[in-house]
Amino acid sequence: MSSAKPKVYVLLLRQDDPKKCTSVKLAKFRLATPLYRMGRVPRRSLVLNPVAPRILLPGDRPLAEEYGLVAVDCSWERAQEVFARRLPGLGRRLPALLAGNPVNYAKPHKLSSAEALAAALYVIGFRQRAVELLSIFKWGEGFLALNREPLESYMSVKDEDEMIVAEGQFF
Repeated sequence: MSSAKPKVYVLLLRQDDPKKCTSVKLAKFRLATPLYRMGRVPRRSLVLNPVAPRILLPGDRPLAEEYGLVAVDCSWERAQEVFARRLPGLGRRLPALLAGNPVNYAKPHKLSSAEALAAALYVIGFRQRAVELLSIFKWGEGFLALNREPLESYMSVKDEDEMIVAEGQFF
C-alpha cells in the first residue's frame, strides 16, 4: 500500500463569513488547496457529501492517495440544495460523528469542513494528517477526543455492512 499523503481540497462556495470559515483557514495555512468552481474538482477524487449513497471506508484510501479528498464548503442553511446537485468526483458520506466546533458542539452530522476532512483522513488511515489539519483550531483536539472511539472503530471496518454495525454501536 502506498503511503502518499492524499491531496486535500476545499471547494469554496463562499456562502459563509470568511472569518469563521474553516475551509478558508485551511487554505490560508496551506493545509488544503482551494477550488472556486465545481469544474475544478478532480474527476475521481473522493468528495465528502452527507447525502451520498456510499459511505467512506478505509478501503477508499488508494483513491484518496491518487486523486485526493474534497470538502464542499457551503452554508448549512443551503447544504440541502448544494448536495442535491450532481457534484463532480466520487461522493462519499462520512460515518456518524459528533461536531466538536463551538457552533454545533456535540450535534451529530453537523461537522465543519475541517472536521469532515480530518474525520475522512482518520478513517482512511491518515491519523497524523487529521491531527495536523485540526491543530490550527482551538477546538480541534476536542473534536478528536469527542470522536476517538468511533473513529478508531471506523478505521478497522472492511465493508459497508461492518461500517453500519460500527455506527450503530455509537449512535
